[in-house]
Amino acid sequence: MSTEMLQIPVAKPLLDEQEVEAVRRVILSGWVTQGPEVSAFEREFAAFVGADHACAVSNCTTALHLALKAVGIGAGDEVITVSHSFIATANAIRYCGAVPVFIDIEAGGFNMNPDLILSAVTPRTKAILCVHQLGMPCDLSAIVAIAQDLGIPVIEDAACATGSEILWDDEWQMIGKPHGDIACFSFHPRKVMTTGDGGMLTTANSEYDRKFRLWRQHGMDVTDAVRHGANRVIFEGYPEIGFNYRMTDLQAAVGRVQLSRMPSMIAERRTLASQYSELLCDMGWLETPREPVFARSNWQSYCVKLGGGIDQMHTMQELLDKGISTRRGIMNIHLEPCYSDPTIRRVSGSLTLSEAAQTRSIILPLFAQMQAGHVDFIAKSLGYLKEEVNRLQEMAI
Repeated sequence: MSTEMLQIPVAKPLLDEQEVEAVRRVILSGWVTQGPEVSAFEREFAAFVGADHACAVSNCTTALHLALKAVGIGAGDEVITVSHSFIATANAIRYCGAVPVFIDIEAGGFNMNPDLILSAVTPRTKAILCVHQLGMPCDLSAIVAIAQDLGIPVIEDAACATGSEILWDDEWQMIGKPHGDIACFSFHPRKVMTTGDGGMLTTANSEYDRKFRLWRQHGMDVTDAVRHGANRVIFEGYPEIGFNYRMTDLQAAVGRVQLSRMPSMIAERRTLASQYSELLCDMGWLETPREPVFARSNWQSYCVKLGGGIDQMHTMQELLDKGISTRRGIMNIHLEPCYSDPTIRRVSGSLTLSEAAQTRSIILPLFAQMQAGHVDFIAKSLGYLKEEVNRLQEMAI
């Protein structure tokens, strides 16, 4: 591939005339808000992941809020989670008036360390909110076993993990089956599949699903579809305070097309991730991500850890100067100003690995439309950067 200036984004949604036609069809139907397309998308998504129930909402943050509310999280409760996640993970806990309790991530990856859960437990602990970070499934088997012993629910923040798989009872199953009590997904454009924005909750619990559907539409006890399809006058009621957390039929129509693309998009991402790992494996100053034996990632993102002497900001700027966009490692919520007040969050133990993951990692470009030549160019650019660092270090000596 030519080394003249490329413009490689860190992510790019795969959208074309199929999605355009789907939206056109919905617009011409005259029903554009939550309706038949949303219902069809829910059925198809449930079938895709193997869940009994799937409920579409406006985004993953609202999904997390409803999930926490459904399992009874309220004021003063504690929810064990990770700081090494997008801020929405903790925000959803705070929406319930509860306190996020942060534990550190595992040494070999970016997910919750199950061995640290019990030391974070107090009489106020009411749930575990684990994260499948960057699309890599966390150790759900260990987390669920601990939660069952404690008698508390597990909610999966699966925002990045649509299409990822986990080895469960000796068979490969989709994240979202679910394996905890509720799983929450995002369809933001940075994710593998997108609806522009949007979210989904999956569960095996029909009562949870009923609550989601009530709360997402202002607490209304009769849906628009039922009212519009009735042959007699129906007045709706509002037995509970709810929210405006609905997905539109426009979004759902896009989601249905995207869902049909998932097998091929994930296959392409896995090929690209494999190419990255092969090209970067001999760079001793980089640690490449690896799938645990129990996990198959959708490779929503490819995040590498930088060795000593390699500056994160400098590396990212050098790559950007070559037309390669990157992102820093996932944020740490406890370091943000809005979580500086210790009364609204609690840190259990050290978060050394979480903080290092933010400052010593970078996310490389990965999306379905990438070419093998792009991966090769990015790998060579990283190699040239290391050579420059070595030269500067030798000059300093």
